[in-house]
This record gives sequence, structure tokens and C-alpha cells, in this order.
Amino acid sequence: MNALPRLLLPDAPSLVTAHGRAAILTVEGELLTLGVEAARAALRGLPPPIVIHAPATLKRLGTTLRTLDLLELFAFVMPAQPLAPTPAALARALDMEPPATIEAAAAMLPDFARALLTRLSQAKTLRMNRHAAGLAALMGGAGWPWAKAVAAALDDAAARPDRAPLRLWSILPEWDDEAPRPPPSSFAVAPDAARARLADLLGDQAEPRPAQSDYASAATAAFAPAAIEGAPHCVLAEAGTGTGKTLGYLAPASLWAERNQGPVWISTYTRHLQRQIEQELARLEPDPARRRNRVVLRKGRENYLCLLNYEEAVNNVGANLVALGLIARWALVSSDHDVAGGDLPGWFAELFGTTLLPQIADRRGECIHGACPHFKRCTIEHIIRRARGADLVIANHALVMAQAVWGGLDDNNVPTRYVFDEGHHLFDAADSAFSAELSGIAMAELRRWLLGAEGGRSRARGIALRIADLVEADETLAAPLEAALIAARVLPGSAFFARLGAAGGVELDSIGTGTAEAFLAALVTQARARAKPADRESNLDFEVDLHPVEPALAEAAAALERALTRLETPLKAIRERLLTRLDEEAATIEERDRQRIEAMARSLRRRALDQLAAWRRMLAAASAAPPAAGERPRSVLFIRLGRDAALLSHLLDPTEAFAEIVAAPSHGLLITSATLRDHAGPADPESGWRGAEARSGARYLPTPAIRAGFASPFDYAAQTRIFVVRDAPRDNIDGLAAAFRALFLASGGGALGLFTAIARLRAVQSRIAPALEAENIPLYAQHVDVMNNATLVDVFRAEQNACLLGTDAMRDGVDVPGNALRLVVFERTPWPRPDILHRVRRAHLADGDAKAYDDAIVRLRLRQGFGRLIRRASDRGVFVLLDRAFPSRLESAFPPDVIVQRIGLAETVASVAAFFAPPNL
Repeated sequence: MNALPRLLLPDAPSLVTAHGRAAILTVEGELLTLGVEAARAALRGLPPPIVIHAPATLKRLGTTLRTLDLLELFAFVMPAQPLAPTPAALARALDMEPPATIEAAAAMLPDFARALLTRLSQAKTLRMNRHAAGLAALMGGAGWPWAKAVAAALDDAAARPDRAPLRLWSILPEWDDEAPRPPPSSFAVAPDAARARLADLLGDQAEPRPAQSDYASAATAAFAPAAIEGAPHCVLAEAGTGTGKTLGYLAPASLWAERNQGPVWISTYTRHLQRQIEQELARLEPDPARRRNRVVLRKGRENYLCLLNYEEAVNNVGANLVALGLIARWALVSSDHDVAGGDLPGWFAELFGTTLLPQIADRRGECIHGACPHFKRCTIEHIIRRARGADLVIANHALVMAQAVWGGLDDNNVPTRYVFDEGHHLFDAADSAFSAELSGIAMAELRRWLLGAEGGRSRARGIALRIADLVEADETLAAPLEAALIAARVLPGSAFFARLGAAGGVELDSIGTGTAEAFLAALVTQARARAKPADRESNLDFEVDLHPVEPALAEAAAALERALTRLETPLKAIRERLLTRLDEEAATIEERDRQRIEAMARSLRRRALDQLAAWRRMLAAASAAPPAAGERPRSVLFIRLGRDAALLSHLLDPTEAFAEIVAAPSHGLLITSATLRDHAGPADPESGWRGAEARSGARYLPTPAIRAGFASPFDYAAQTRIFVVRDAPRDNIDGLAAAFRALFLASGGGALGLFTAIARLRAVQSRIAPALEAENIPLYAQHVDVMNNATLVDVFRAEQNACLLGTDAMRDGVDVPGNALRLVVFERTPWPRPDILHRVRRAHLADGDAKAYDDAIVRLRLRQGFGRLIRRASDRGVFVLLDRAFPSRLESAFPPDVIVQRIGLAETVASVAAFFAPPNL
């Protein structure tokens, strides 16, 4: 029989906070429930308490103090494991019964610590724990309060501090290069084969879903052989929630990849769906090692750990050895070394600050590739090589669009087959991908990339140091390099940021006098002159039209355009010379040198030349005559003023660029979503498909898209209720808060409240939190809690009866099956923001019916919000809109078999309570 490990538990109280109160378990075992003031006073005389998520815990008390955060211990003992930062979630992770109250949670915190240390002790012989005691001792020297307890659990209480475990650049395995993959063949996927593959993925025990099988069959059309250049096979497939579209398209996609020995890129808009797809692919390849070769989740380079940046952070005087020690533990077992949404918990940055992770990740355009001493262990290069040989690559819309624009991400390979899930977001993704911003911060970032830190201690070394070895091998690079470095000084530098910070925003006397600064000052002058008084006096960003351009701004724009040309010319010369060298030395150059030069040429284009070209086009437009009245513009230019001054350019219809740059060069693409179409009503069913083609760019392709629609299998009439509150207060914040409070209490929690304004969200949160907490219903809020959106959703998902308040970002980011989300409350009708960009698009993309254009946007937003409620057949949910002015013409956003009930608030609250009363709930 194994002896129980000897543990050294800290002699510390435990602390759990809620809104307006706290539970403290003293060292003597006394359990206290106190108000905020009393809790602060009690803690002053106690040792540092054990907590979960110190920033969030202490913010509720409005205080700062040292703590022993169980999340840090969890990250050391169970690295790369998912965990929502709540007592209930930690209990489940440790196979314990979740606490129901904050008092029970406070009583359990010591048990959580004991369970974690026990797990560590039981795993002390594992390879990953070979030097863990020395690492803990090193972290202890930096102030980590768990160090002695960890060393004792590892049976090495006398361990000496050891920096060796931090040396990931010597520990992580090297990757092996492989021969380039030949181009794929083009054999079709038969519909019957797709149906059979789907059946294999589902297994014998799955209930038959005819719509899912039909969906898989329809999706095969996107994998037919290309017949006409520039005319891909495009399938628009709307699959109602519950159809099973993920496995429905994975079936034909995996078949095509296997038969043709080429990749299919599956693109999503949200990170959560990427992970969901990755999990579903375990059905395709159960063996983890083989699945790792066949399936790769690919993100931009800036998401991944950079060993050179990490080494610099480790060697810096005053390094955060606690955080870096936990990063070292995580990196030993991470599946992909993604520091921005992978298996590093989202709360890590909340515990240790938002600056550390960007410092140790790859920085845009700064990688030196083959010249890096850690190149063969580079986590990013490893992912790149895995993706080249994978059958299925899971990515995001922005990365896929960037890849198409640049003709490849890290080489010249561009896939020919795509699946765009969450296709209703293609318009927004393309709008972001094909827009440009000329601002003080953007120019200063380019200056930093070209000139380096200019006296700072950062490894932002500038282009001269990054290509020093290339210049030494080719002296003809020296002259254009020197010219570029001189020309780059026209861009605002660190002094601009210092003045900006001192002013607290963009003010004329904080900008400076250089050519770029003169342009920014002219932007500020025109923006403030044309803004409404309320905008000028607020702390929020505001926008004004660029045209008509004031003479001073036109003159400043022309001067800056000339200065940017002087910078662009030598940078082009450097890139052209590098490419010439590749051609001249093709027979003799070493592979590592070739990769390095190709990478530098790509960086010059992406980080500098493309940006400079876009800026020059914008500046030329500022100096040119304004468009004629009623003329359809290709781009929309406007000024935004706030923390920075910016000139922005957006394409009028970004899906046209998507069709031209991404879709047309491909051979086939499937665009799918549960909400592709706007359901305007039965009078014109074709209008929904026309709208889907417009928002996806399919209407710009030379051949018509194939349309396929599949209804949801859910019984919405039985599973849902929809209420429009006809006496909802509109401009009375107390009344609005009372409505939210009553509805959230009626449902017993499990509620998502969506707002169109941050100020109203905060006001409602402060008013309803005490009443909800009194009923043991935790309330979390975007823009209030010290957690990012992903962590908030994780917490909400982990708690069965929590409530969450958020803005638009939460509408699509919350995917919570089951009882944890059973009520969605919209504060107002989600009309599009009446900004400049919407005004111009409404005028030119609405086919003469601006009202219908706005209505379509709202109906799609309502469909997406309603779609959060029912994710499986056993779910039940209620949708409430607190807007008595909600037009009846928008009711077609909802399933036709659900009656939209327009009743008073009291009756709505009673109906919600009755709907969720046992045995219904």
C-alpha cells in the first residue's frame, strides 16, 4: 500500500469574494461572511490568503494585498490543462463536489491546495518533474509563495534554485525538415462516399439524422474538379442549429484530402469553434500521434512562443521568474505553444499582466528565421512544417485572407480547397483584412520595426541588425539600407508616444513638428472642427468625413506622401536585390540561407512595402478631388480621433476583394453557417439567398453558387419562448436594471444580457449584482470584471446558474450548450451603428432600399442571438427583447413556429419563471 505523501500546506486563511461580500476561512477554522469594509479590515491582520484569481477576487474588495493564488499552483501542477477560474470549475478538475456557496468555496480552498500538491507528489517521478523542485526554488527566490509546498511535495525540500528548466531553447525537441509536398490531384468526392464517411465518423450508436447526411452530400459539390479558370465551385450551405454541419463537411473534406494528397483549409471566425472542430476530428483519427500529423490548427506567427524573445525575457534583469517558470512548465507539454488562445489558460495574462505574453511571442516581421540560434527548435517553424503536410488545416478567416493576398504565409503555397464555417462573418472579416489605417501609432510601429528600440533594452533590433549578415555578404545592400534608415526618421518615434501619454489623448500641443506629426495635427484640426460639441467633450473616439479636405490637410498629406516615397524606394531596392541574389546563386546557395533571404523579402513586403503603398494611396486621395455626388466609391475614407489620430480606408464592399483574391483563384469553397440567409418573410424567399450571395462575395464569381438549405431539427415551439416587453423602460436606467434583475431571478440564472452601450451595461451591473449574489447567482460582466472575453465565457460555461453581461462581441462568442445558458435578454434592438462607413454602404449597397438594408442586418443579429439558446435537443430557452419599439417586420428573424409574445414586464417575468419551473427545467 502506497504511503500518503507528506505535504507542507501553507498556514493561511482562505478568501472568496462576491459582489458586496466575502467569505473568509481563518487559520483557526472560523468561517466568516462579511461585507466589503469588514472583510478589508479583517484581512489586514491576517497572513496572505489563499484565493482563486487574485485580480478578480481583490477588485471586488477594492483592495490590494499579497495572496496565494491556486491558479498559479494549478498551472505548475497541471500545465496546459483547461480550467475556468472559479471554485466550482477547480473542484470538477480535481474530481471533487463543486461548492454551492461562497462560504462552502472558502472552506474548500485548502482542500484544493492539498489535492493539487498530492497530484504533484504522485507524479514526481515523471520526466517533466525531474527538475521541477529546482525551478520551484528559483521561483520562490522571486517571491512565489507556493515554492516550499511544491518542493516538499516533490520530496526535495532542500532543492537549490535551478535555471536549467527555464532553458527551453535547449530542452524542446528539434524539428526535421521534409521534402516539399507535390501538388494535389483533383478527383471528386462522390456524394455516396461522403455519406458513408459521415456514418463512419458518427459510429453505429448514433441516431440517424437525414439532414446531416444530405448536407454532407451537398457539400461534395465544393470538391469537384475545377473546370474553368477563375470559376471555383462555390456552395452556400445554410444548416440550422442541430443539423451537425461540422461533421457534415469534415466527411467530404477528409475524403478529398486523402484521395488527392492535398490540404483542405477549414476557416472559422471564432477560436472556440476552431477548438471544437479539432475535438471533432478525434472521430476521424483516434490515435493522437497520427491525428497530430493529419490535422493542424494554424494561426498567425504572433500567436506562438518565440524562443529567442523568451530567452531575452529570461535573461533580463528583473525578469518575472514566477511567470516565466510557469511558461516553462506549460511549454514542456503544450500541444502547439500558442500563447494567445491555445492551451495556455486565458487567465494567465490576467494574473501576470498583458505585456509579458506579447514580449515572448513572435513579433510581427521581426523573426530572423535561419539566422536565429534556436531555429531548429522554433515552435513556429514546427507548426509551419506540420501544416505543409497536413490533410486538414484549421485556421481563421483573417489568416486565410492574408495568405491569399500574399501568395502564401511562409512559402508560396496557397490551398485550392476551403471550407468557411461561420460564413456569416465573411463580410466583417474581409472588411478588417482589406482595410488600412494611417495613424500615429501605426507609423511609430513601422519606425520601430525599421530602426529598432532606439536606445531601449528591447530585442527590437531594427532592420540593420536583422540583415547585417546579408549586407556583409552583399555590399550593394549597404547604400539602400542607409537611405532607408535616414528616410525612416520621418515617422513619429518614442517621443510621440511620450507626448501622447502625457496629454492623455491627441492634443495639438502634444503631437510635434515633423512631416508625419504635421499630418496628424492637420487630421486633428479638421476632425475637431467638424465634430459635434458632445463628441469633442467626450472621452470616446469619434469620426468625421475626410472630404471635403481642408487645404492645410491636403498640403500636409502631399508632403507626407513624398516623404513615404523616399522611404519606399530604398526598401524596394533592398528587396529586389535579395531576390536577385536568390536567382544568381540558385545553384550554390545553402537551403538555410535561401529560406532566410526569402523570409526577409516576405517581411519587407508585408511589414513595410504593402503598408507604405496603402498609406500613399490614402494620402493621394486626401490630395485629390472628392468623389462626385452619388458616385459609387471603391473605398470609404474617414478620420477617427480619440487616443490617436487616424485616417482610415475601407472598401465599400470588401467581399468583392474576397471573391477576387481568395475565392476566384481556388478550385472550390464551401461557405456555411446556421445564419447565412436573412429571413425577410415568405413573400420573397429568393431575397434571402441573394443577400447571402452579397454578404459572402459569391455574387462576384463568374458562375452561380450552389445553394443548399437545411432546417434545424429542433422543436423550437416546444423548446423556446420569445417575448417583446411592451412596457420596458427605455431611458430609465433604474427601470432597465429592475427588468434585468427580475428576469435573471425568474430564470434562476443561466442568463446572457446583451447591450448596445458599455455605459448602460456597467450601470445595470452595479444595480443588479447584490440581489443576484444574495440568491447565489454569480454575475459576470464584460468591461467590469478583470477577465478577458474568453475567460468570462469559460466561467459562464462552467457555472450552471451564472449570469453574464456583454456587448456585441458576446453575441457570437458564447457557445454554451445545456442549462448554463437558458435565457438571452437584449437590452435594445441591435440596429447597426450609424457611423460614416454604414452611411456610405447603406447608400450604395442597399439596392435603393436603405430601410431593408438595415432590417436585414438586425434580423441576422437577432437570429445569431436567438441561436445561442438551443444547441441540442434537450435544451430549453427564452429570448427576451426589452424594446417596446421593436418593429413587427423584424419578427421573421425567429423560427416561424414560435409565437412572438408582446406582453408587459410582469407577465414576462411570470412566464419565464413558469417555463423554467420543474419539471420543465
